[in-house]
Amino acid sequence: MRTTASYDLFPDAPSERAMVRARWLAREGRTADAESAYRALLTSHPDLKACWAEYFELLRASGRAADALQLAERAGAQFGETGFSLTLRGAALIELGRYPDALAALERAVEADPDLALVWHELGWAAYRSGDKNGALLALDRAFALEPHTETLKLRGRVLRDAGRYQAAEVAFEGAAQAAEHAEQRADAEREIAATRRYAFYAPRKPEDLGPGERWFADTGSVVLAPDVGPVAPGDETLVATFAEVAQDSGWRFGQVVALGPTLPVWSDLADRVDAPLVGPGAFEPAACPLVVAVRPLPADPTWVKLAAAVPAQGTGLVLVMEHPAEAIGTSTADVVGVLTDAGERRTRAPNPAHALSEAQHPGARLARRRMRPG
Repeated sequence: MRTTASYDLFPDAPSERAMVRARWLAREGRTADAESAYRALLTSHPDLKACWAEYFELLRASGRAADALQLAERAGAQFGETGFSLTLRGAALIELGRYPDALAALERAVEADPDLALVWHELGWAAYRSGDKNGALLALDRAFALEPHTETLKLRGRVLRDAGRYQAAEVAFEGAAQAAEHAEQRADAEREIAATRRYAFYAPRKPEDLGPGERWFADTGSVVLAPDVGPVAPGDETLVATFAEVAQDSGWRFGQVVALGPTLPVWSDLADRVDAPLVGPGAFEPAACPLVVAVRPLPADPTWVKLAAAVPAQGTGLVLVMEHPAEAIGTSTADVVGVLTDAGERRTRAPNPAHALSEAQHPGARLARRRMRPG
């Protein structure tokens, strides 16, 4: 499938112009309104395959695989068992984890339309999801030969990266960035390039061989003080001492420690260790090189959201949380994390200051190019 960012918003063809509003709503994140717009288009333009494909992708991106399969069945009723409708069905089955059924549908799609790039792209995705990296690369190469597309290059990069072929993965992502037609595509490819370079920091190990803290750093660029899984999780006092050691070895100097959320005795200990005054959020001063701290991310707290965004925006200071939910990787705003948690339970163990120091100094870390002394 192709995301709506893959398309021009203002194409010339009349049938394409009819889709402008639905595409705009999808890009704005107004999913329910976009879905209504796509449904209305299918009523008025039932033969518009791009509408079927984009509506399908909207459902898939929202995690609604069952609804996507129902839409694929409707496409089958509209178009018959064509390469297009069978590809939609196969793609929906992939998201449902029904890989044998997905592959069977996609193989039938190839028989019906062997020159349809989309089916080869989805075959690559199916092979990748089922663990067949070589098969994924072969299918993606065929897809790209039929229709050069940035989404296919990005998927190829992910396959290569998971195989530990970091240099080749970076080349694929760079190609995706160069071929991008929209800012969103380019920004996504550039994020993948940065992540690939962080993964390469652990070469020759593959991503599957990394510990949870290492993968967290590779995916987000934020450092985990206690990166490995273990039976005994460190306490806040240990994490504070570890952070202070990393800060000293890195030469970081903070003008203030800004504590959000519950007041904890360890914040006073942290302030003493980094030799900075402990203040409330109202005293936040970007020029002072602030150390913004919380027990865990506070996404529902507007003050936290504001300060966590202000630190990187101003290019000075650091955001530290004692713990971060491992499943919330896509929402990470912390530069340094003490431990990762599963269902509220700390899953990582003894801190490793030397390891944290090496990650913090990596050019792809969130802290890279950050001023770490008061102005």
